Amino acid sequence: MADEAGTTESNGEGSAETEAPKTPPGMDLRNLVDAEFPGAVLEQSAYEDREDEVTFVLKVDYLLRVCEYLRNHPAASFKILTDLTAAHYLENEEPFQVIYQLVSVDHARLLRLKMKIRDGQEVPSVTEIWSSANWMEREVYDLFGISFAGHPDLRRILLPEDWGSHPFRKDYPLEGRGERIYSKPTRKESGE
Repeated sequence: MADEAGTTESNGEGSAETEAPKTPPGMDLRNLVDAEFPGAVLEQSAYEDREDEVTFVLKVDYLLRVCEYLRNHPAASFKILTDLTAAHYLENEEPFQVIYQLVSVDHARLLRLKMKIRDGQEVPSVTEIWSSANWMEREVYDLFGISFAGHPDLRRILLPEDWGSHPFRKDYPLEGRGERIYSKPTRKESGE
């Protein structure tokens, strides 16, 4: 009979059950990518409670080939790009991360791809792989200033073309850089 701690009793003596070491989440996907593109994945991580959701940090040079491979390979089948965004970590040597959220309906799993890039470094556009990337890449360009090489229509999508900066960068002042003039309304007191 097994108790809650995972030990078994035989003839009154308790001995620990031997459990096989658990395979890290996403190792099957990692092996799939590493077999085709050795060295493309720099880091791998997953949440303990979300084994169907894995994160790979990729080298920028491999992005298009890995994305196309993950979309087309039957063991991966990541046919849907649900989100493409970025993050800015001002203190890092490569301060920007471009983040892709992929879904495989066939295998009921999620994959997050990240790339760390320098300021001014271009990222290849994935619009030829997932058409849903078109507006998302434009939004990242508009708000973070990250350019996507090969994008069919890379221009601002939310802010006017003459807006002088990118407001989602961490070095952007909370008050803005004078792009819009705001004067606090004065309140009239009664009897004035």
